[in-house]
Amino acid sequence: MKTLLIVHHSMTGGTTQLAEAAARGARQEEGVDVRLLRAPEAGPDDVLAADGYLFATPENLAAIAGVMKDFFDRCYYPVLDRIQGRPYATLVCAGSDGSNAARQIARIATGWRLKAAAEPLIVCTHAQTPEQILAPKHIAAPDLAQAEELGAALAAGLALGIF
Repeated sequence: MKTLLIVHHSMTGGTTQLAEAAARGARQEEGVDVRLLRAPEAGPDDVLAADGYLFATPENLAAIAGVMKDFFDRCYYPVLDRIQGRPYATLVCAGSDGSNAARQIARIATGWRLKAAAEPLIVCTHAQTPEQILAPKHIAAPDLAQAEELGAALAAGLALGIF
């Protein structure tokens, strides 16, 4: 049995919707245990116990969310040189761009020597005003379907030993 760890954070619900969609897709694959954890709940033991990862974050002020940064800060050194070669994927829920958050996760993953299993999936909500940014998000069905497909593909790769 392989384990896929999905670590996520969301303030307005958009990233959680994407992470849950990815988990739904991943759970369709037999032979893969999917663990969906909020970033404050995930720690080094969870990272060490997983065979692959999906990191889901909103982009806040052109960066990963502080809560996700805290997760990486708490886990980085305790797992360094112990998880190299494992696959990962990234989900970013952004108001306008999302590429810098994806880049930050890629840099962390490079330090851990993880292998990207897919290009980052960036979903843009186009929230630009303070009211739109802080409002609860409703992710469109096509974007949720893409997240579900990403989760399914990552789980299938783990189950088949491709990664």
